[in-house]
Amino acid sequence: MKMSRKGGRWSVTARLVAVVLGLGLAVSGCAGAGQNDEAGPSIVRVGMFPNVTHAPALVGVEQGLLQEALGDDVELEVHYFNAGGEAAQALLAGAIDLTYIGPNPAINAFQRSNGEAVRLISGSTSGGAFFVVRDGIDSADDLRGATLASPQPIGNTQDVAMRAWLSEQGFETDTRGGGDVEIRSMANADVLQAFQQGDLDGAWVPEPWATRLINEGGGQILVDERDIWPNGQYVTTHILASTAFLDASPDIIRAILSAHLDALDFVNSSPEEAQATTLDGIENAIHTRLSAELIAAAWQNLEFTPDPIASSLQESADDAVAAGLLEPVDLNGIYDLTILNELLRERGVAEVSDS
Repeated sequence: MKMSRKGGRWSVTARLVAVVLGLGLAVSGCAGAGQNDEAGPSIVRVGMFPNVTHAPALVGVEQGLLQEALGDDVELEVHYFNAGGEAAQALLAGAIDLTYIGPNPAINAFQRSNGEAVRLISGSTSGGAFFVVRDGIDSADDLRGATLASPQPIGNTQDVAMRAWLSEQGFETDTRGGGDVEIRSMANADVLQAFQQGDLDGAWVPEPWATRLINEGGGQILVDERDIWPNGQYVTTHILASTAFLDASPDIIRAILSAHLDALDFVNSSPEEAQATTLDGIENAIHTRLSAELIAAAWQNLEFTPDPIASSLQESADDAVAAGLLEPVDLNGIYDLTILNELLRERGVAEVSDS
């Protein structure tokens, strides 16, 4: 099922991924829709989440920046996902060409394809994750025996961050919910409901869910994840592309990254308008209008930047390995920032690093 719209096409992605995988396609990083039949326009398929941490992507769609950069001969097709694992799976199956995604699903996709099928081509968002707990929990010492939650699936970016922090505090955890604390893997909406009902003592979640746990669930912040990273920066969202598509269609990648930089400029220079645009994008994707106050509060906890903050990616991988969620992985070659840095130089902006 697809929903047509000016500036691109929207699709119900879970069904698409199921169909693609059902055909038995291998993990290949297919070149994708850039090679459609000559009778119609080329299509580029971009994944993103209806979430404030994906604001530059949503702005790029809603403001028409992505479609304008692609031109009349290339059609933008947008696919919305609920979790990074789904987006990575779609990319590896050739169902999409690139996607906005969190760090740990990107690492997993790189590892699953033996470092061949995907490349990180730009940063997008830093920050915006918090460990929110119920009233009465004021330190790590109060957590023993607690019931906690992190977003699905196990090994999600926030799940890894939580387990790494708990380990540093002397707690043991496992993927079956055992250990010194129980960690449940739940959809963000279910986390909020369980927290409101008193079934959870805390959760490590991204925005805007952290703010919702505070405003709607009476929670308080125990850990602002920025406080545990150098300079308060860590990657929350970046852009992961199929290697084959990157190699076959560098001009399209260049157009998308140019639009991405325009979107970053917009969200940083016009935050109030960008927040309204992000609300429109979320509503168009999930048919629910979030409050302007919620987005404004969450916005203050985010930094939008093309810098992929590469050092934090390696640390995330190391934390996942230490937690038993990932086999040791060599991330050498996961970045290809060539086109991004060319565009930054042209705009008189400092280049970003892959280390």
